[in-house]
Amino acid sequence: GINAEYGGMRSPCLTLLLFYFLTIGSSLKALNGAGRSRSIKNLCRLKDLMITYTVLKVYPHDTEAFTEGLVWNEGYLYEGTGLNGLSSIRKVEIETGNIIQKKDISEQYFGEGITIWSNELYQLTWQSGVCFVYDKDTFANSQRTLNYTNEGWGLTNDGTSFIMSDGSSYLTFRDEAFQVIKKVQVLNGSIPVTQLNELEYINGLVFANIWFSNEIAVINPNTGRVVGFIDLSSLKQPEGVLNGIAYNSVTDTIYVTGKNWSKLFEIKVNLG
Repeated sequence: GINAEYGGMRSPCLTLLLFYFLTIGSSLKALNGAGRSRSIKNLCRLKDLMITYTVLKVYPHDTEAFTEGLVWNEGYLYEGTGLNGLSSIRKVEIETGNIIQKKDISEQYFGEGITIWSNELYQLTWQSGVCFVYDKDTFANSQRTLNYTNEGWGLTNDGTSFIMSDGSSYLTFRDEAFQVIKKVQVLNGSIPVTQLNELEYINGLVFANIWFSNEIAVINPNTGRVVGFIDLSSLKQPEGVLNGIAYNSVTDTIYVTGKNWSKLFEIKVNLG
């Protein structure tokens, strides 16, 4: 394989990275199925930052679901999907992949990340600056919506505040009224980790998909420091990019999937 010197140490680096710099250049943009243009930025990872995992089970996943958010709650998965005219929230039976409940949103909105707090489900939109609030059980719209500036990508919460990504290297912490409390930059060493996408808060850490990457960054939300990366390249499906992280607090396992993937994986992460 190809290796690169990084910070005085040797680390494995994807062939794509070399191809990227030699043939395409740093201005390359990746265009997804929604027509969104986001720059690709791959970093060589230090070996001691790689976190291993074990695949426990594989379940079916709806290939029509352009996954933007994923949450486990009381034995079911809740999924937020994107694309204008196709965005929705869903309650999904894990074993079968069957959609138990679904609510579509207006075609003017591009649905993004979701989170559940108390008995409400929150759903970001990409460029509309609106976060919808639903009753978790009935999917009925709340009488209130929340607003924000910048783009909406990923959303999770730590029980005290919302944590949101916007495609940059920053995590934004918000109160229950969605007012900004603080922003924390995510760094791999001294290098900003951009394209932070779907988020999941797990036992004091934030797990973040990185747009157009097969890796999940595991982040200390207090400092923004990356404590490790989970390389899910071996699970990559041909349908689309990796996106979707949901934590099962009963089994201490994580569900991962991707946009339009036919499979959902249950994995056990070895944090040591």
